[in-house]
Amino acid sequence: MVQAVELLVMPIAFLFPWLFVVATGWTVWRAIDSTIAQAKQMHRIPCSNCQFFTNDYRLKCPVHPKSALTEEAIDCRDYHP
Repeated sequence: MVQAVELLVMPIAFLFPWLFVVATGWTVWRAIDSTIAQAKQMHRIPCSNCQFFTNDYRLKCPVHPKSALTEEAIDCRDYHP
């Protein structure tokens, strides 16, 4: 009886730590991938190179003050380098 329990517990005791390591690695990989994707998206915002950008925190853009430095400004029709 004891040997049957040991034969059942040993594979489980071996697999659970490895499953934990794999799950942790997968989570870290997804976090890194998500961060890189978000950074690429944010680098598409052209506001800081626009001639209308004021670099003032009170009024960043006099043309589109609500969408300046947001994802809405990615395809800004008034962008002028």
